[in-house]
Amino acid sequence: MYGEVVRTEQLTPQLVRVVLGGPGLDGFAAPVTADAYVNCSFLPAAAAYDVPFDDAQVRELPRDQRPFPRRITVRGWDAERGELTLDIAAHGDVGYAGRWALHAEPGDRLQFRGPADGYLPDPDADGYLFVGDESALPAIAVCAEWAPAGKPVTVVVEVEDAAGEVELTSPGDLAVHWVHRADRAHTDEALADLLADTVAALPRPDGVVSAFVHGEAAETRAVRRVLLRERIVDLDHLSCSPYWRRGLDDEQWRAIKGDWVREVNAETF
Repeated sequence: MYGEVVRTEQLTPQLVRVVLGGPGLDGFAAPVTADAYVNCSFLPAAAAYDVPFDDAQVRELPRDQRPFPRRITVRGWDAERGELTLDIAAHGDVGYAGRWALHAEPGDRLQFRGPADGYLPDPDADGYLFVGDESALPAIAVCAEWAPAGKPVTVVVEVEDAAGEVELTSPGDLAVHWVHRADRAHTDEALADLLADTVAALPRPDGVVSAFVHGEAAETRAVRRVLLRERIVDLDHLSCSPYWRRGLDDEQWRAIKGDWVREVNAETF
């Protein structure tokens, strides 16, 4: 399946909205969970082919000619217009997905598989906690919109500065806490606990909390430790996943992500 770029919008210095349309989206299935995503294929500079392409054939090509797969959150699907909205984190010309989004123009094509389903706010929970950085902001925005009406929804998002903030909405009782990296020294040690310190300082919620914690590896791990150690969230009600790791490029992170996740999941408190 593939879509053609209809329009783009620079939402923040680090977030680009890309709206896809066209006949290549025929048959797209509406997501049934908040954290739904599509497995996108971003073409390398050496690619001698274009979208649409045959997945089996390109897998036989040398590594430098094969597409680079990236999971991108489904920010929205307008079935009536046949338009798929993807909000993609971009940090200059770093990373295949972000670089593509920054330079995407109407008529450009993007091939993908999906959508696949992910986290869904537990409708029986007493409250919700959504935590992450720009890479998780699109998913957090959807989670907030899917939360039940009237229940407390707490969002903690790390961005560079105020320019990285976007408007978030929810049918729930929404409280948003923006955390600015610019207020903290840009060292691995200083940033690793930025989100965790903010979460730990929040008033302790009542009842069962359904939590979604995604983003940078060290930061999500630190938040996970706070939530489980302080018994704020039960493991059964926690979705925690690292999208990237500071200091590593996409391919370096993909090579070690499995071991990292297993190590984190083995931690008990």
